[in-house]
Amino acid sequence: MKNRGDVFWYILLILFIIVLSFISLFIGNISIFPLTENTLFILENIRIPRLIMCILCGCGLSVCGCAYQAIFRNPLSDPYILGVSSGASLGAALAIVLHLDSIFFGVSFMSFFFAMLSVFLIIKISSVGNRLHTTTLLLSGIAINFLMSALISILMIFNQQNMDEIIFWTMGSVSVSRYSDVLITFFSVFISITIILIYAKDLNALLLGGDSAKNLGVNVEKTKKVILFFSTLMVGIIVSFCGVIGFVGLIVPHIVRIIVGADNRRLIPFSILGGIIFMLIADILSRTLIFPSILPIGAITSLVGAPFFIYLLYNAKKQLNP
Repeated sequence: MKNRGDVFWYILLILFIIVLSFISLFIGNISIFPLTENTLFILENIRIPRLIMCILCGCGLSVCGCAYQAIFRNPLSDPYILGVSSGASLGAALAIVLHLDSIFFGVSFMSFFFAMLSVFLIIKISSVGNRLHTTTLLLSGIAINFLMSALISILMIFNQQNMDEIIFWTMGSVSVSRYSDVLITFFSVFISITIILIYAKDLNALLLGGDSAKNLGVNVEKTKKVILFFSTLMVGIIVSFCGVIGFVGLIVPHIVRIIVGADNRRLIPFSILGGIIFMLIADILSRTLIFPSILPIGAITSLVGAPFFIYLLYNAKKQLNP
């Protein structure tokens, strides 16, 4: 019965995504109707790649949130909060300043490298023996966020000719997506999510702790390395093309977990659909709230995500002090 129920909700959510996709395609400063050569060009070369990139961002960031929360055993873990997105953003900014954006995969490689560096620093700072301390994990993430943001600010001061491009990465946007960007992002997200889904059962075991997972036959260190690599790869690639889009990996998995439970075999697929819906709604709002101007999509997700994060912290405090 549970599987039948899941199929029903999958179909319903997919239909909702289709409706949101059509809304996303047809709203904007320029009306698509009537269809002319110019409006078809806008639809095919601006709005369709923007829509696909929006969907890929929702998939990748929400699944990355699921993976981080399982590995770090902390429901507040998220690539944005932990500073991984900021690290990727610094890598992209450095690539622009060093003119590596003219090299194929130049920006993407630098984003991925600095995202991995952020993960490495967070683990080193917050590890106590073989365990990750929850409070230290969040504090180290905040510290990494501030450090990376400060370095980006310094880069902008000394490279004012590249300031507009760097600001784009710090605010997050899918408005200038191209088909080449979409193709690279698609393959990285598709491969990474496939690998993470293969390890979904092992991620469930990791939620019980390292020792319990080992007793269940899970190769803990290998699983952590594989999941961290592919989830961080998604963040690096997404940031390299879309900039920093925060809180998707926090909000979506948390809400979905309340509804469907903590089993990653169900949590991840539903988070994929939830992430798409969240990003599409954010994209639609970014183009309609102050029409005809367009807000960065990262501003919309942060506007929702920051209060949600405060709410989660407040609830965590109440549980510690009943």
